[in-house]
Amino acid sequence: MKLYIYEHCPFCVRARMIFGLKNIPVEQQVLLSDDFATPERMIGEKMAPILQKNDGSYMPESLDIVDYIDNNYGNKPILTGPKSSHITDLIKQLQQYDYKLVCPRYIKLGLAEFATQSAIDYFVTSKAKKMGSFDECLMQTDSLISKVSTALNKLELLIVSSDACNGELSLDDICLFPILRNLTCVKNLTFPPKIKAYIQSMASLSKVDLFFDKAI
Repeated sequence: MKLYIYEHCPFCVRARMIFGLKNIPVEQQVLLSDDFATPERMIGEKMAPILQKNDGSYMPESLDIVDYIDNNYGNKPILTGPKSSHITDLIKQLQQYDYKLVCPRYIKLGLAEFATQSAIDYFVTSKAKKMGSFDECLMQTDSLISKVSTALNKLELLIVSSDACNGELSLDDICLFPILRNLTCVKNLTFPPKIKAYIQSMASLSKVDLFFDKAI
């Protein structure tokens, strides 16, 4: 199998996680940010992640890929734990602010999808239409960190285990970890102890790299 991804993309991290958590081998191919031709050839539109199955067919949509791998590979499904509406609410709170924090930093991390200037230019232009200029977002760093920190402090009270946010692996982990992982690229953001332990443990279990050493 082959998984087409962007390294920064939280939806791609979801798909990467299930392979790592279940120790299922998969080849990963990073697409350039401005590569329209490759995904359009596979699924008719620009989107990631895309899974190329063993039969050569293609599957988009991160949670569809997660479900497919969890239910068809390995001895049994592992995402069997309960979901929490409180976790879902806090994910939504984080998503109100995290984009403006992380997007301007992605292009400075040396990620493969931004290997060319045209790929960087496309990303900057497309995101700026939704969130304003990257320079303006960077100027809001302190305010955004404060708002994210408020949500993280609430989340800290809900983390049951460093190996699974609700105590047993569930779709909440698949949706929560990618957001927390990407926030590790924000240098002055301090994670509460239980959340930092969760991030580090989940990164190890899912074999998804963090950005602490590249943080800006």
